[in-house]
Amino acid sequence: MHVTLGINTGFGINRFPEPEDWASVVGDELGLDTVQFTADLLNPFLPPDVVDRQAERIRKVCDAKGIRIQSTFTSAFTRVNHLMHPDLEIQRVWIEWFKAFFQLSRELGAEGAGSHFGIMSVRDNADPVAREKRLQQGVTAWRELSIFGAELGLDYLLFEPMSIPREVAETIDATEDIFERCAEGFAIPMLACLDVDHGDLQSTNPDDTDPHAWIRAFGTRSPCIHIKQSLRDKGGHYPFTPEYNERGKIIPEEILGTMEDAGIERCTLLLEISHRERWPADYSVVSDLRQSVAYWRPAVEAANRAAGVV
Repeated sequence: MHVTLGINTGFGINRFPEPEDWASVVGDELGLDTVQFTADLLNPFLPPDVVDRQAERIRKVCDAKGIRIQSTFTSAFTRVNHLMHPDLEIQRVWIEWFKAFFQLSRELGAEGAGSHFGIMSVRDNADPVAREKRLQQGVTAWRELSIFGAELGLDYLLFEPMSIPREVAETIDATEDIFERCAEGFAIPMLACLDVDHGDLQSTNPDDTDPHAWIRAFGTRSPCIHIKQSLRDKGGHYPFTPEYNERGKIIPEEILGTMEDAGIERCTLLLEISHRERWPADYSVVSDLRQSVAYWRPAVEAANRAAGVV
């Protein structure tokens, strides 16, 4: 098993908007070389010439720092209904947005791109007929995007299992259902970006809130996994600092052991840690990220050595 430790760039949103700054945090402060780039740092809704210039700037900075953008993903500001929006005119706008995002992703060198599968309105989620219609709508949209992504040269698409039914794939069974729905007619595979803190707290199946159960179920279909410290309340994207590690359930050696047992051959663990725009959280971002990397790096290096990966 070959494991790479990387980071989702959500930490940089509105704090480090310029690539020179967030890349310096990633490369110089954290010593990482792999990122999942988030759309909120360069939204393709911007004028195409602006996007092109900024993409070139990002590529140059990342090349200079030795940073690889492995995948791209939506983030806090783009966590919207998009492909399951009840208004089909708005949904079509988001389909075109994703096409532009995929083009940007390839310009940045990403091998895959994705998002949550889609989010339903309260009304649609409460109506079984409407809910099924929205799910089919989402599958159709993702299928169209898979064809477009294949033409661009993307290797796969990504969806993230979430934590409530309205946001889809909130349980292991519901996630398997999404995989089955996306098995036919996709030009490139739909894979998962697992998250160790997700899963439906209202589920009667304890596996649905057990990150190890999720990894056993979908690890071989997940090229990347979001990691953060997970508490009983699932209340935030907590860092791996002593304060949270004492109460948290995510232990690097245990997660890596489950990944190996699941038969994963290659995977990127992506720190996805968020801080509130409040004192003191807003001023401890880099320090908390440093501690989180220090918490994970020895275990990742040990796992790679054991697998004969230099």
